[in-house]
Amino acid sequence: MQFKELGLHPDILRAVQDAGYETPTPIQAQAIPHVLLGADVMGAAQTGTG
Repeated sequence: MQFKELGLHPDILRAVQDAGYETPTPIQAQAIPHVLLGADVMGAAQTGTG
């Protein structure tokens, strides 16, 4: 999955792409669609390796 498949506003998508991101993390891919629908989301994900 890529950010362009998540239905983000074009301005947000452009900013994400300009920052060099193409692929969302698993938590982003799962949460963003629900957030865009206005749902509350509580998520947990690993934040680092160190």
